[in-house]
Amino acid sequence: MQITICPDSFKGSLSAKEVSNIMAEACSRVMPNATFEIKPMADGGEGTVDALVYSTNGEFIYKEVTNAIGKRIKTYYGTDGNRKTAYLEVANIAGLTQLQDHEKNPFNTTTYGLGEMIKHALDDGFNELVIGLGGSATNDGGLGLLQALGVKFFDDEGGQVGKFGKDLLNIKRVDFTGLDQRISQTKIYIASDVEQPLCGKNGASFVFGPQKGATVEQVKILDHALERYATLIEKQVGKQLKDIPGAGAAGGLGFALMSIGGVITSGAKLVSDVMNLEKSIKNSQLVITGEGKSDEQTLFGKVPSYVATLANKYEVPVILISGSVDGTKKLREKFTAVFSIVNRPMKLAEAIELSEQLLFNQVENVMKLIKTMKQSNA
Repeated sequence: MQITICPDSFKGSLSAKEVSNIMAEACSRVMPNATFEIKPMADGGEGTVDALVYSTNGEFIYKEVTNAIGKRIKTYYGTDGNRKTAYLEVANIAGLTQLQDHEKNPFNTTTYGLGEMIKHALDDGFNELVIGLGGSATNDGGLGLLQALGVKFFDDEGGQVGKFGKDLLNIKRVDFTGLDQRISQTKIYIASDVEQPLCGKNGASFVFGPQKGATVEQVKILDHALERYATLIEKQVGKQLKDIPGAGAAGGLGFALMSIGGVITSGAKLVSDVMNLEKSIKNSQLVITGEGKSDEQTLFGKVPSYVATLANKYEVPVILISGSVDGTKKLREKFTAVFSIVNRPMKLAEAIELSEQLLFNQVENVMKLIKTMKQSNA
């Protein structure tokens, strides 16, 4: 029996690679003669670089950049095995999970560090970039990123504005002439499954601002500031971008990256294509996927949903095993079976602490059932 194992990370506890290895170990315990294709997945969020490096036998390159609140940190980007493409993500540079609760305030966060990391990749000779946008702590419209790449923003007195979300309020003029010239010769693929535009009730500030620490009043202020900011940039680049689905990804990073030539694509599809996941699923008799929490939102562009779409295309059974599960009825319309690893009432902290054993036990139980059914039908 060939099994493809392709989960996302269990955020806050296990990386996608760790989840994959635990699943494979449990499957092997029950079916030692089975063969496995292990494909740790991501959709542009936390773990995207790790998944792409793992699947291409690439490497990590460590650099010092600015984090979301302006502090210097050491983090990394990745490369494929042929050193043709550089893989970056906002989550390990300006990610929400990197901040303490009292630090979460989109007035005081910036994407400057992602721009710095892009420059590092360009300095290292890369002219093809994949940038994952999930998990950001920012709502600056990519202001910081563009500044790091040489774009200048001025207030009404002619001074240059700062690089944080609050500085959007002061922008009166934009100058793209200093943009790093190498950008025009660089292919930029934006990995995101967010379809929000930049502004409005369905835009970056209103939809994602609150989870990043924005108050109701800040949401309104940021949305208005992003509207003016976008209008200035669109006049500079000669393109209408702010209403394109995905422009609101990562607090407007989608918009900023499109303004310098980036192309938005499905994060899950991009990662899947790099690791040739569809071929693996096509040749399998079973697919196992999962994530930290599965609910009806899973069906809208998340890793397990994309995996299930491929599995259903080739009529391969696909099992979802996640940290927690809600909205099971809807999920079962797309997955062959759905399971949570939690086996009794417990608090989230306990579930996270026990996640490795809980995951192993549940996968082992599921595989025992499958093995028994196969023997009965033999």
